[in-house]
Amino acid sequence: MVKNLPKGTSPKYTTPFHYYVFSISKPSSPPNSSSFKPSRNKPVINTITTTNLITLLLFILFLLSFLLSHPSIFISNTSTSALQNTISMVPRPPYALILGNVNVSQQEMEFWRQPDGLGYKPCLQFSIGYRRASAKIVKERRRFLVVKVSGGLNQQRNQIVDAVVFARILGAALVLPILKFNVIWQDNSEFSDIFDVDHFIRTLHSDIRIVSRVPPTHKIPRPSSTIHSSIPSNLSPLWIRSRFLKQLDEDGVLVLEGLESKLSKDLPLDLQKLRCKVAFHALKFIRPILELGKKLAERAGNGGPYIALHLRLEEDVWIRTGCSPGLGQPYDDLVAQRRTARPDLLTGKLNMTHHHRKLSGLCPLNTKTLTMVLRALGAERDARVYWAGGKPLGGELALKALKDEFPKLMSKYTLAVDGELEIYENKSSVLAALDYIVALNSDVFVPSHGGNMGLAMMGHRAYVGHRKSVRPNKRGLAAMEIEEEAEFGEMVRRMHKGLMGEPELRTRKTGRDVIAFPVPECMCR
Repeated sequence: MVKNLPKGTSPKYTTPFHYYVFSISKPSSPPNSSSFKPSRNKPVINTITTTNLITLLLFILFLLSFLLSHPSIFISNTSTSALQNTISMVPRPPYALILGNVNVSQQEMEFWRQPDGLGYKPCLQFSIGYRRASAKIVKERRRFLVVKVSGGLNQQRNQIVDAVVFARILGAALVLPILKFNVIWQDNSEFSDIFDVDHFIRTLHSDIRIVSRVPPTHKIPRPSSTIHSSIPSNLSPLWIRSRFLKQLDEDGVLVLEGLESKLSKDLPLDLQKLRCKVAFHALKFIRPILELGKKLAERAGNGGPYIALHLRLEEDVWIRTGCSPGLGQPYDDLVAQRRTARPDLLTGKLNMTHHHRKLSGLCPLNTKTLTMVLRALGAERDARVYWAGGKPLGGELALKALKDEFPKLMSKYTLAVDGELEIYENKSSVLAALDYIVALNSDVFVPSHGGNMGLAMMGHRAYVGHRKSVRPNKRGLAAMEIEEEAEFGEMVRRMHKGLMGEPELRTRKTGRDVIAFPVPECMCR
């Protein structure tokens, strides 16, 4: 609701935030011999007739048939309201600018306005078949699945989600996933260093059995027996069972590695819901990380709204994408040299030039382009902007365009005080978790590149109420010829209509992950 503020008042922020009943009755008094004449042909049934019984039986059959075909009516792990209370990380409500002050433009108000969630809320009703199968799966003590996960935090999250689904498909108990040593970031964190183990096990207790280690009665296969390179992509439950079930039955322990993006994006409905349950309910950061992340988020907002950017400007990103950082010839030459030395790092489309990759929307946005997009969408110069991500190639030079336009530029490094980050110096996954929390709490989120973090954040923000998440149209931006600033702004706004975090069906396009697009499998109205 728009209110007019008293003249001279500065802008403020506010937080919006029939069934059958029958009986066989007894006569009130004994019948006398003169009035009571039993009949040999008609049985004495006071309230139930043969016709009524047939009608009742037909009604019961109809009711059972209806309920079995609509299991969500009576089969549900939790109600919608209770389900929302179990979400592992719920951000603070977004702030809303009050219009009426001359210092607040309509365009700025529109920038901070949250999208209409259209009434979508989390709903994870599992079918009766899923629930029946759970009774046996959660008691499994003979077969165990060991999964090794790798990469950065959000790659690890994706593989942990898939590990739970693999265990469910195979009917095996899941050993707590093993986080492999990160060679790039020199991070040797374990599962319990990042995620709340008790919460993880407790949340999934009705879906699979989770144990901390393989019991001594079972022998872990040799490292050479670990299956990784032989796993193709787009796996169905049928393929997984036919490939691994016999081996699991024989050995009792199955070790898998390299599960990222192996599962089909079009799994059966119950397994899609399970993926959401793991991602948004079971995976919760440990208390120290949550508390520090909350402090950083509060400092980032400072009592008002803020923007969170996820910047993919690290050296390895430019090498892998085959794109130019746009920082001048010395840095272009450096990236080209490293790429030539490690051609295996380049991700696909080897015959494409940097220019063609950019026109195809395959390159991250640099800070110059990102700054112009923010200004075109209505962000004012005094907006508070938090950037998440690793240290960019070029350091301050890479951030210069952003800092020149938005002086209130922040990061976890500038917001932390009293050595809060020192204990996490070589813990890249923990630092990424802090970025995740601050980005989740932001009023507007903008990724410079798709990637695991961008997709995970987009889906999580949708799941907690469709908070505003701008999905840059990189292909459209690369093709634009910038002439007049006013025309550029209008073109950018028109180009991003419908890409602001509004509810979007996963099934609208093929290959979409339910964790990034939880509607309609995991959210309903």
